[in-house]
Amino acid sequence: MKFIKLVAVVILLSCQGDLLFSQNLPSYQERYLSASGDSLALKNSYIHTQNGSIDPKEYILGPGDRLFISVSGIQEIKYELLIDHEGYLFIPKIGPVNIKNLSFALAKENITAAINKSYKNVDIFISLIELKRVKTSLLGDVKKPGSYMLPGNSRLSDVIILSGCMTSTSNFRDIEIVNTEGIHKQYDILEYLRFGDKNNDPILKDDDAIFVDKTDKIISINGEVKYPGVYEFVKGETALDLINLAGGYLTDSRIDTIEIVRFEPDGKNQYSLYYSRSDLIKRKVQVNYNDRIFIRKIPDYYIPKYVEVKGWVKYPGLYKIVEDKTALKDIIEEAGGFRKDASLKESTLLRTMGTVEHDPEYERIKEIPRKDMTDDEYDYFKAKSRERTGSVVVDFSELFRNNNMSENVMLKRNDIIDVPEAKNYVTLIGQVVNPGNIIYKKELNVDDYIKLAGGFGWRAVKGDVRVVRSTSGEWIDAGNDIQLNPGDVIWIPENTPSPKFWDVFTTSLQIVGEVASIIAATVAIIVASRS
Repeated sequence: MKFIKLVAVVILLSCQGDLLFSQNLPSYQERYLSASGDSLALKNSYIHTQNGSIDPKEYILGPGDRLFISVSGIQEIKYELLIDHEGYLFIPKIGPVNIKNLSFALAKENITAAINKSYKNVDIFISLIELKRVKTSLLGDVKKPGSYMLPGNSRLSDVIILSGCMTSTSNFRDIEIVNTEGIHKQYDILEYLRFGDKNNDPILKDDDAIFVDKTDKIISINGEVKYPGVYEFVKGETALDLINLAGGYLTDSRIDTIEIVRFEPDGKNQYSLYYSRSDLIKRKVQVNYNDRIFIRKIPDYYIPKYVEVKGWVKYPGLYKIVEDKTALKDIIEEAGGFRKDASLKESTLLRTMGTVEHDPEYERIKEIPRKDMTDDEYDYFKAKSRERTGSVVVDFSELFRNNNMSENVMLKRNDIIDVPEAKNYVTLIGQVVNPGNIIYKKELNVDDYIKLAGGFGWRAVKGDVRVVRSTSGEWIDAGNDIQLNPGDVIWIPENTPSPKFWDVFTTSLQIVGEVASIIAATVAIIVASRS
């Protein structure tokens, strides 16, 4: 069990890379797009992508592409033609047209020119109706290096996302594609995923080789940007480039003091550099690997300062305050004052800010069965259970009826003022004939209310009647000298019933039978030993 807990902690910590200073792997969210790759695609070395549309100026025709050609004049001639392996399209009655390595847009111009040599005054329509397949190799720091077959309009992002081959160390920002002519080009797929930059998401060609580098150097950005985290370091990148890549500044970011924490050349000691946003723009400050950029939050910026007034006031709702200047009485007056039958005695002020407290003793006692608690532990448990977390001690009656301004507390944001409707009754629960609510009368005592409820039930514990105070939840022993208040609850507990006769009878028979069996066995042993 300890081992399982340890593993869970390790996994939890590894998921919070942007919070750990020891994190040395990229942690931005786009990396997880490739984490759930298609296992069937891996098994068959075939990546299923949506064919989608193409850009005629961008798509390069090749062997396997099928074209539809319509020539309309006096009569219409239709062709469905396949580009051969040498890059030619053979059109009946016209001959071969070389369209090898041409874009679809340029190829249409060449085909149209060839048709116009044989046909005059005709309308020509050309479309691509079936895409070729291209073979692409995925190599480097990937889970399963190898070759993959893709539709002819597939892009680099299709392989990165749909293959599921990328590892936790794969470098999304340094991907190299080598074509059949030996030309090397570098691509930053994160630039495409963040900005839609198609220049970093090229259409793949037949026999392209994709090399994914392993992440060796990282850089971090923390604080008030849209996408904080750990990123692959790119040589020549500026701090402004990285901030833009991280989504840019948030509204409450402090842009006058941006901190870059950098290592000394020996890689052991660190020092801080401070820039404003304008500095980063003018000076084009470049970053080093293992730099950590901190963009702080403006304190007390756009913090909503409201209190909520609930219940029996004329206009309940949210009200703006000035902290430590707006008082309780000010807000009640702004809310229109109390409605008729509002209970000032039961009104409460709850403070939610700064009230979360951990009580280890209460947490400990909570796990102990009642029978194993000491009397002191049980008393503490009861008192703690009844405690209203965040409750501010305010006597609303003193403040609003007697104008005692010592009760006029200053409010803080997120305070909740709750004014309930007055309960003009006393509630009886438990073992009375007719439990329920009885209209409150000041002159009545506990016995009077029990009589009005029809008297004790037949299993009532008459000597253990309790009163639960409406204002505090406190339980007290009932007596006729207790002054009851509206909303109080009178509880008459139930006497635990004695066991039913049949249960006692069957249990007794079972015990007698077991005793008889023991006696018989003992007698048999004695007789056997004597013989």
